Amino acid sequence: MSKTRVAKLALEDGTVFTGRGFGAAGTTEGEVVFNTSMTGYQEILTDPSYKGQIVTMTYPLIGNYGVNHVDLESRKPHVAGFVVKELSPIPSNYRADRTLHEYLEENGIIAIEGIDTRALTRRIRISGAMRGVLSTEILDNIELVKKAREAAQMLGADWVKAVKPQQQYSWEEDHGQWKQGVVNRGDGLHVVALDCGAKHNILRHLRERGVKVTVLPPDTSADEIMKHRPDGLFVSNGPGDPAALDYAVQPIRQVIDKLPTFGICLGHQLLGRALGAETFKLKFGHRGGNQPVKNLDTGRVEITSQNHGFAVDEKSLTQRGGVVTHVNLNDRTVEGFRHKDLPLFAVQYHPEASPGPHDASYLFDAFIELMKTKKPLSSERLAELQRMRDR
Repeated sequence: MSKTRVAKLALEDGTVFTGRGFGAAGTTEGEVVFNTSMTGYQEILTDPSYKGQIVTMTYPLIGNYGVNHVDLESRKPHVAGFVVKELSPIPSNYRADRTLHEYLEENGIIAIEGIDTRALTRRIRISGAMRGVLSTEILDNIELVKKAREAAQMLGADWVKAVKPQQQYSWEEDHGQWKQGVVNRGDGLHVVALDCGAKHNILRHLRERGVKVTVLPPDTSADEIMKHRPDGLFVSNGPGDPAALDYAVQPIRQVIDKLPTFGICLGHQLLGRALGAETFKLKFGHRGGNQPVKNLDTGRVEITSQNHGFAVDEKSLTQRGGVVTHVNLNDRTVEGFRHKDLPLFAVQYHPEASPGPHDASYLFDAFIELMKTKKPLSSERLAELQRMRDR
């Protein structure tokens, strides 16, 4: 690592943290958020859903197992900046290709260590996610706070346009070394996935079940989607405000009565909006690998991985045929729903992420079932699929 350099993080409320810079040098801005995961920083860095955000890790020691070329969720990191309490300069893992500092430096990501991340997290929890500026070159507090207050808002922001594919592609990679037992195979089925910033592991889960996956940009027309003659539609995770994505909502709305459909994270919000429900911004969001979610069909609690700052409004969802299936046990927000008449369901969390337990991976089996039957899944069948996965 190069010689120590001063770095500062300024928030729009006037708070300034001073620490040591690592990764790239320069200045960056974004919404400052926190993630409560103890591990998985490489997957967090490369999750396109973090586009436009400066991510703070609440676990104090980060970088201790380095970075490898296998555990990437996309081809490059997408965070606007990275904040840690203590950077481990020497990785200790046989799979590591390089240090965290080297990886961030290679990819132009500015990071800071040595600040009080507990104080920062507490401030975000009390005041909500805030705009911030992270810099190794501008060290004047007044100027930094001014730039933070002038930074773009996340509310109303369309970050999908910055991460979406420019053309269609086929996903051929299977689940590889992460492979788990499959409850319900979909050999011969064809899924069209709308890529709003899809994580690689989601597509691997589909391929693991024998499904052909054709990935399309989220602004693909309904006619073009149907030309592929898919058996089902998947809508991926992604960054930004779902209310700014009418170009994605409109084609979804036009095909959900024709195709069995499954959505994850931003896909959950877009499916809600396609049904006519509203979405809203959370105070500081849900980001971490230990979020408790109750499955209302089974009464069981799933420990889930999450990364989102917006949620679906429950009242407007149920008024339009949505049936809430999962709720967050911390704030009671909607974490999953199905439709009473349409073969459609969605979850707000990430069933592919497996943050230790594999509690939620049965949902991919449920999607296979949905495509086979083309009928709404009953709560009894969902519960059975979950029990089969647990055996």
